[in-house]
Amino acid sequence: MIKRRPVLSLFAFAAAALGGGVAFAAGPQPWQMNFQAAATPVMEDIISFHNLLLVIETVIVLFVLSLMLIIIIKFNSKSNPTPSKTTHHTGLEVVWTVVPIIILMAIAVPSMKLLFFMDKAKSPEMTLKIKSSQWFWTYQYPDNGNFEFASNMIADDELKKGQLRLLEVDERVVLPVDTEIRLLMTSEDVIHNWAVPSFGIKLDTVPGRTNETWIKITKPGTYYGQCSELCGVNHAYMPIRVDAVSKADFAEWAVAAKVKYAGNDNAPLKGQPIKVAVSGAPAR
Repeated sequence: MIKRRPVLSLFAFAAAALGGGVAFAAGPQPWQMNFQAAATPVMEDIISFHNLLLVIETVIVLFVLSLMLIIIIKFNSKSNPTPSKTTHHTGLEVVWTVVPIIILMAIAVPSMKLLFFMDKAKSPEMTLKIKSSQWFWTYQYPDNGNFEFASNMIADDELKKGQLRLLEVDERVVLPVDTEIRLLMTSEDVIHNWAVPSFGIKLDTVPGRTNETWIKITKPGTYYGQCSELCGVNHAYMPIRVDAVSKADFAEWAVAAKVKYAGNDNAPLKGQPIKVAVSGAPAR
């Protein structure tokens, strides 16, 4: 795991100052500038790495800008009518070769650590299987009764007060907190992408292939995501909702879900036509 760095993103500071903690919500917020609140160790490390890069990039930009201003002011034709004819400087050439190497190493090391850290679960306590279809998700819990269900977006005319348009689903994913969960993803038609910003996950689901990643949700709450791969005409209507609950509440839910979804193992619900009004086009 990457060591946490106490580097504060300028965007995070602005969001917190202007929005009263907007950046720490579980879903997208109006005028949000920074990442959604981190809910997994992977996302915490992604934010730390982002903040490190932001500092490095800012320093480089300011340094280059300073050099340009010095050149413009000090070495213009009026200030320097007789220019130097120096063509080589060994020390300078060594510096502008070595310094970029050091900067790239400072970026590469934490980057590789993060890639290996987010790759696969080391000691998974349960597995969630995710299958994408045009245009809905199917979830299977092999370690909790092997039940499965399809999750479809709730149409605009069926939304209840307080529900988020284009993000609410009829069947939610429920997962326990403080549990290392292996995620196995595939597709039955075209390439989709299961993405939940607060989890630091954005992984393709590919027909004929199973991709793997993992999560360990650190705090209870509701987390939203969407398909992030152009998968067809209803690409925008494949939301994801995950309800993170305590281990005791999850165990209770799993017992009830096994009964509720009995018989769905081989025949999950299929996606229903989506009734979303599109500007300039009839409702789908």
